[in-house]
Amino acid sequence: MFSEQVSRDPVTMSPTLKTSKAKPSVAQLDEADMVRHLSETGRYRILEKLTHRAVVSSPRPEFLLKGIILDTETTGLNAHKNEIIEIGVIAFTFDSSGCIGDVTGVYGGLRQPSMPIPEEIIKLTGITDEMVAGQSIDMDTLRAMIEPADVLIAHNAGFDRPFCEALSHLFSEKAWACSNSEVNWASRGFEGTKLGYLIAQAGYFHDGHRAIDDCFALLEILARHVDGHSSTAFAELYEASQKSCVRIFAENSPFDMKEYLKARGYRWSDGSDGRPKAWWIEIGEEAVDEELRYLKYEIYRYADADPPIRRLTAYDRFRA
Repeated sequence: MFSEQVSRDPVTMSPTLKTSKAKPSVAQLDEADMVRHLSETGRYRILEKLTHRAVVSSPRPEFLLKGIILDTETTGLNAHKNEIIEIGVIAFTFDSSGCIGDVTGVYGGLRQPSMPIPEEIIKLTGITDEMVAGQSIDMDTLRAMIEPADVLIAHNAGFDRPFCEALSHLFSEKAWACSNSEVNWASRGFEGTKLGYLIAQAGYFHDGHRAIDDCFALLEILARHVDGHSSTAFAELYEASQKSCVRIFAENSPFDMKEYLKARGYRWSDGSDGRPKAWWIEIGEEAVDEELRYLKYEIYRYADADPPIRRLTAYDRFRA
């Protein structure tokens, strides 16, 4: 029934049965290989979760200066009416060139405000009335960290400093620096200045809107080296904090000039915080003469105009 010819015919293998060198499956790749594989496709951007630096008991002696990074969560935006509900503080060492050394202390504390936390703040921060019930900030611990510090850093010092000073005079006589406004983030390749943008563009993610996590995230971004820059963002920030600046008030400027002032970077003060009721701007000492000329000839159009000015150092800047 079956001929011998059939049995002698050569066997042809299906293409699906041909042997080949198999690529490793996903299960065979370790984490580093997976990241590299996805990155090399050019279709993915990988974000790494930031981890907190360890606190050391014996900081390296070559880092003689002491810094603080702090962040607050509050019941609102007005330091005269709203209150701190959480504060996070990281103490670290650094040297005069702006190189960050070691983390020497961490403190995070919740505080029960005098009024219930607004619903929008609960949604933003995740902090509830139940979490802060009966809680208070340990001022002795804060004092031990803040008093020796050479500079206090917040990512929006104009917001955090007034709230901290309302909490305690401990924060009033310290030098402050703002990592949002006193670092040229655009020159470092960043598209925005919000902490979330900085973290994501640096290739990381973190648990935002909790004070301690935001502090550690900011520390890493400030310490990070960027191609094309010989110094870190922290070195730039510390150098800026050492310089004085000048606040100029365009007091009694013509109403129809307000759009020109806004476009130039002036902000409005309604006089409720002790400043003149006027548009104002902060600039470096080197730019004062040019700015006064602009006001005299472009805004007031009066050569003898004499707008009020105030010289500020890091001890004065960012007050309410």
